[in-house]
Amino acid sequence: MKQIGIFLIGIGVLALIYSGFQYTTKEKVVDLGPITIDKKEKKSIDWPPITGALLIIGGVVVLIMDKKR
Repeated sequence: MKQIGIFLIGIGVLALIYSGFQYTTKEKVVDLGPITIDKKEKKSIDWPPITGALLIIGGVVVLIMDKKR
Protein backbone atom coordinates (compact mmCIF):
# COMPACT_ATOMS: atom_id res chain seq x y z
CA MET A 1 0.00 0.00 0.00
CA LYS A 2 2.91 2.33 0.69
CA GLN A 3 4.06 2.09 -2.93
CA ILE A 4 0.57 2.95 -4.19
CA GLY A 5 0.45 6.03 -1.95
CA ILE A 6 3.86 7.22 -3.13
CA PHE A 7 2.86 6.56 -6.75
CA LEU A 8 -0.34 8.60 -6.36
CA ILE A 9 1.56 11.50 -4.81
CA GLY A 10 4.13 11.42 -7.63
CA ILE A 11 1.46 11.36 -10.34
CA GLY A 12 -0.38 14.18 -8.55
CA VAL A 13 2.74 16.37 -8.49
CA LEU A 14 3.31 15.71 -12.20
CA ALA A 15 -0.33 16.54 -12.93
CA LEU A 16 0.09 19.87 -11.14
CA ILE A 17 3.31 20.69 -12.99
CA TYR A 18 2.10 19.59 -16.44
CA SER A 19 -1.53 20.59 -16.88
CA GLY A 20 -1.84 18.59 -20.10
CA PHE A 21 -0.02 17.63 -23.26
CA GLN A 22 -0.23 18.23 -27.00
CA TYR A 23 0.14 15.90 -29.93
CA THR A 24 0.00 16.31 -33.70
CA THR A 25 -2.12 14.26 -36.07
CA LYS A 26 -1.54 13.99 -39.78
CA GLU A 27 -4.54 13.65 -42.07
CA LYS A 28 -4.56 13.01 -45.79
CA VAL A 29 -6.84 15.63 -47.36
CA VAL A 30 -6.28 15.01 -51.09
CA ASP A 31 -4.82 11.94 -52.78
CA LEU A 32 -4.56 12.26 -56.57
CA GLY A 33 -2.09 9.60 -57.57
CA PRO A 34 1.42 10.94 -56.98
CA ILE A 35 0.05 14.21 -55.56
CA THR A 36 -1.01 14.17 -51.94
CA ILE A 37 -1.96 16.99 -49.62
CA ASP A 38 -1.64 16.38 -45.91
CA LYS A 39 -3.01 18.43 -43.07
CA LYS A 40 -1.28 18.54 -39.69
CA GLU A 41 -3.48 19.38 -36.75
CA LYS A 42 -2.36 20.01 -33.18
CA LYS A 43 -4.61 18.58 -30.51
CA SER A 44 -4.32 18.88 -26.78
CA ILE A 45 -5.49 16.98 -23.76
CA ASP A 46 -5.82 19.15 -20.66
CA TRP A 47 -6.92 18.36 -17.13
CA PRO A 48 -7.86 20.75 -14.34
CA PRO A 49 -5.37 21.37 -11.49
CA ILE A 50 -7.85 19.90 -9.01
CA THR A 51 -7.03 16.49 -10.51
CA GLY A 52 -3.42 16.72 -9.30
CA ALA A 53 -4.53 17.95 -5.89
CA LEU A 54 -6.98 15.07 -5.51
CA LEU A 55 -4.29 12.54 -6.47
CA ILE A 56 -1.92 13.99 -3.87
CA ILE A 57 -4.64 13.95 -1.20
CA GLY A 58 -5.53 10.37 -2.12
CA GLY A 59 -1.87 9.33 -1.86
CA VAL A 60 -1.53 10.93 1.57
CA VAL A 61 -4.72 9.19 2.73
CA VAL A 62 -3.38 5.84 1.52
CA LEU A 63 -0.09 6.42 3.37
CA ILE A 64 -1.90 7.39 6.58
CA MET A 65 -4.19 4.35 6.36
CA ASP A 66 -1.16 2.12 5.80
CA LYS A 67 0.57 3.45 8.92
CA LYS A 68 -2.50 2.80 11.06
CA ARG A 69 -2.44 -0.90 10.19
